[in-house]
Amino acid sequence: MTDAKRSAAERAVTYLSSETQVKDLAVEKDLIAAYANAAVQVVQELEKGWYQDAVAGECYRMKIKAEVVPDEKAMTKAAQVKDFTDDPAAPLKVKLWTDKQEYKQGEKIKIYLKSNKPFHARIIYRDTAGNLLQLLPNPYRSETYFNGGIIYEIPSGNDRFDLEVSPPFGQESISIYTSTAPLGDISLAARGEVYRVMTNSKDVSRLTRGVKVQEQSGGRKDLPSEFSEDVLSIKTGQ
Repeated sequence: MTDAKRSAAERAVTYLSSETQVKDLAVEKDLIAAYANAAVQVVQELEKGWYQDAVAGECYRMKIKAEVVPDEKAMTKAAQVKDFTDDPAAPLKVKLWTDKQEYKQGEKIKIYLKSNKPFHARIIYRDTAGNLLQLLPNPYRSETYFNGGIIYEIPSGNDRFDLEVSPPFGQESISIYTSTAPLGDISLAARGEVYRVMTNSKDVSRLTRGVKVQEQSGGRKDLPSEFSEDVLSIKTGQ
């Protein structure tokens, strides 16, 4: 297992080095350092067991699906030098914001998002009572794929809901989960124009990060997927 985790971290660094072409050498160095000192969390044990190798003889193989989480301090240092949301050569980064942070009764909340590269997204709204509503995808807008470098507004397009402020009031939040691959599934129930999240709140992020592996060119299915998440707090009142 130790070797498998080490291999996952090394592959993440190799992927980052080959896929990113950040022109600022100092920033690139910080990014490489962030992943070189990453924490590796096992999501799933895909395969483990003994097998007979023609040359080495009796061998043990372990294959895991893992999250490689970069060192936070190194990532913060790199972000202070360069804003990744406008650099398609950098790791996936999605910016989430609203038109203001405090809303009064009857006002409508508009959500905006922008990324440095194409991504899949899930947006979840938590109200004051702690209820979770999935705004995207929803019953009328199943497409979750967005292009990079474009500012998107939610709700818009095929969305059939408005985020109008109503009681109870207090601290609420908007969470966005994004990945370069399709996101993992969570349990949902239809609630009009949106979905109610039935999955326990503490498991939403973990299950969403369980991205679906897609076959790449050449038949490879094990290429890394980039993941990013953000949460935005807003305040509602009379």
